[in-house]
Amino acid sequence: MNKKIYGIIALISITAGAVGFHLITQTKQLSTPEYALHYKQARPLPAFTLTDELGQPFNNNQLLDKWSLVFFGYTSCPDVCPTTLQNLNFIYQDLTTIAKNSQVLLISVDPKRDSSEKLKKYINYFNPNFKALRAEHDVLFPFARNLGLMYAITNAESSKNVVTGEEKYWVDHSASLVLINPAGKVAAIFRPEQAIGEVPTINSDNLLSDYKKIVALYQ
Repeated sequence: MNKKIYGIIALISITAGAVGFHLITQTKQLSTPEYALHYKQARPLPAFTLTDELGQPFNNNQLLDKWSLVFFGYTSCPDVCPTTLQNLNFIYQDLTTIAKNSQVLLISVDPKRDSSEKLKKYINYFNPNFKALRAEHDVLFPFARNLGLMYAITNAESSKNVVTGEEKYWVDHSASLVLINPAGKVAAIFRPEQAIGEVPTINSDNLLSDYKKIVALYQ
């Protein structure tokens, strides 16, 4: 009789262990980002100082205690930048639902044409809660490298806008989004989907799905 009881207890223990292992494994899979390049050890971001759309300094301190989605762009960008900003505006409420301390940062890669005043008008058109930052190339290049992004002024011959007198040229830049955690470290990179003849874009549903998982890892 005792052997039967011990056998039943052992069977229950084995079954419970198997179920527990399955649940732990399943939970781990559900919490693992599927689309973003997620750093298990977040990358420190060296000290920097940029200028925001209000003409105020913006440095590492403004990243603390916030989830920051950062991307490169410029006000004369014909496609990627306005598309990215529009998509982020559409999901901004979802981002802040996942993490109230979410912020979106556009960093201009065209300091020659993008003054703080111009950036303010541009960013406010999409969402007044977004911020726009700028710096000269001597600050911008190392900052870009530290984020894992790139940009380059095109070598095509430039011309001037007959109305504004501004020099016309293009700036090639990364279309990725960098996620910085509340400790001010690079936590992940969201890369765009590439298709011939189409503007590179980041799938909003995929971004929100992984954003939620990554934020949950820090709670």
